[in-house]
Amino acid sequence: MSLFKDKVLLITGGTGSFGNAVLNRFLKTDIGEIRIFSRDEKKQDDMRHDFQARMPEVAGKIKFYIGDVRNKSTLHYAMQGVDYVFHAAALKQVPSCEFFPMEAVKTNVIGTDNTLDAAIEAGVKCVICLSTDKAAYPINAMGISKAIEEKIAVAKSRLSGNTKICCTRYGNVMCSRGSVIPLWIDQIRKGNPITLTEPKMTRFIMSLEEAVDLVLFAFEHGKNGDILVQKAPACTIQTQAEAVCELFGGKKEDIKPTLPTRALERYVFPGPSGEEEKVIDLNVIGIRHGEKMYETLLTKEEAAKAIDMGNFYAVPADNRDLNYDKYFKEGDVERATIEEFNSDNTRRLNLEETKAKIASLEYIQNELNGIPNLV
Repeated sequence: MSLFKDKVLLITGGTGSFGNAVLNRFLKTDIGEIRIFSRDEKKQDDMRHDFQARMPEVAGKIKFYIGDVRNKSTLHYAMQGVDYVFHAAALKQVPSCEFFPMEAVKTNVIGTDNTLDAAIEAGVKCVICLSTDKAAYPINAMGISKAIEEKIAVAKSRLSGNTKICCTRYGNVMCSRGSVIPLWIDQIRKGNPITLTEPKMTRFIMSLEEAVDLVLFAFEHGKNGDILVQKAPACTIQTQAEAVCELFGGKKEDIKPTLPTRALERYVFPGPSGEEEKVIDLNVIGIRHGEKMYETLLTKEEAAKAIDMGNFYAVPADNRDLNYDKYFKEGDVERATIEEFNSDNTRRLNLEETKAKIASLEYIQNELNGIPNLV
């Protein structure tokens, strides 16, 4: 008997990459019902038709709810009879959050507060909130809003009664909506320059399946108020771009002195049958506003109290009260010796390892075989 047998699961922001991955994983199990909660009826309609075509025998388990995490009343309606919630609704794009920070606050902060309130009031047994490495030492509006989301989740967990609340924090999810690999594939297909920000920039990388694994690990093993982190590997942006180029048939050439200075490398790609080869430069465009050279999954402060759980870390909630006298009398003398866990000091993947990880993705296999991807 699985933990989800005959249970009702609600996914906020459920039409996104994560929601699709959960449906692909769960629909054919003994789960009772999966509710997709989002505000975009077009994406819901696309998802409905996709799963009706691919999994007609179980597609009836999916129920669609139009609503917005910014509107608590729509959450109350969707939350009735729900056992578990995966809270994935968020504004995730760094540039859009930089230009419209209050929109990030409304969705990532107020939306999380609304979701947790509705879940607690409805008697939901467990809520897993999805966060990001950008919430650790945040420098951009998206990361700051997700850091506040985590603080809200931990604070709510202190008074959540029978509702367990945990957060999962992870790095770049390859081929998720709005991520860089689909952009590079599109640039290759169109014969446009392949753009990367800074070759030496490092990023944690994980697949959508690993993102789901992390959420399930938090669901099963996390304690109320925990933040769960996967010990993810990383690679440089240059290595990731080179891996994509080689997977799609690109052969590296020597760059001639006449090329623009921002051209890091040049690749030759085979053209369609009967057409000429495509020569495409890999151009460096520079670090964008709000980006870091590396990302952090555990701060030094969190690493000092993190619990090693094999492939994961758990950061327990700080459950001290507001007796400030404790803050002056009790400290941690070992904290100065602890290092943060970031994309520069984690295991670094080489080109062949990065290619293998990217090639294993269903999205990439579909693209290589000419099969359209919904997400």
